[in-house]
Amino acid sequence: MSMLENNKERIITGLALLAGVLIIGIIDNFFLMWLVFGGIYILAFKEAERLFQVEKDNLQPYAIGIWLLAGVYPYGDDLFVLAGVAYASAVAFNRDLLWKDFLPFLYPTAGMLFMFTMYQEYGVVALLWLLVVVALTDIGAYAVGKSIGKTQFSETSPNKTMEGVVGGITVATFGGMFFGLTIVDLGVAFVVSFMVAVSSIFGDLFESSLKRTAGVKDSGDILPGHGGVLDRIDGYLFGGIVMLVLLRGLV
Repeated sequence: MSMLENNKERIITGLALLAGVLIIGIIDNFFLMWLVFGGIYILAFKEAERLFQVEKDNLQPYAIGIWLLAGVYPYGDDLFVLAGVAYASAVAFNRDLLWKDFLPFLYPTAGMLFMFTMYQEYGVVALLWLLVVVALTDIGAYAVGKSIGKTQFSETSPNKTMEGVVGGITVATFGGMFFGLTIVDLGVAFVVSFMVAVSSIFGDLFESSLKRTAGVKDSGDILPGHGGVLDRIDGYLFGGIVMLVLLRGLV
């Protein structure tokens, strides 16, 4: 059986996701983007609850509340900090509350809020730049790792090789750099693309560590051939934070 047939389900799902992303990007409507990001966030939040082995039930309404605020509050990336202050206050008041139950309000909440804020401040082109860098990191790491990879990168993710990681970062840095020239100068495009590529590697590694701790292969099963939502956006959750911080500091 060919590789194409073995990965048929994964390829079909991937193409459908790509088509959806392109359509949403072309429409470029604030409410639609908020709605789509919100749907992705809530699904990812539920998966994170499972990976963090959260003990408290019914946390989703609070996540929905945060996303509703993100639609009207101008600094959405600050909302997870406010959520931390609120939860710390609640923990101080009620000793039965566990800090572990707050973890989904950090991951994936922070990454989703940063990406949505980046869309508000820098437009859909910045999101497409992020998409290009993270996608090229994955593709480059897979291609180079399969062809010449020999040295294990980390025990957390045994299939990742050092050669693949270096190859993925290199491909994504230069590919992303040329895309970034549409909104920033060459030096900034290079730095941002490189740092986002590196952070996306560790975003993927972080989710792998969560899955190993939870004893599961995938974060969920909503995406045929791909697993869960977090399995698809793990690199973006780290990369989006790094990109927004660097754009604000360097542009």
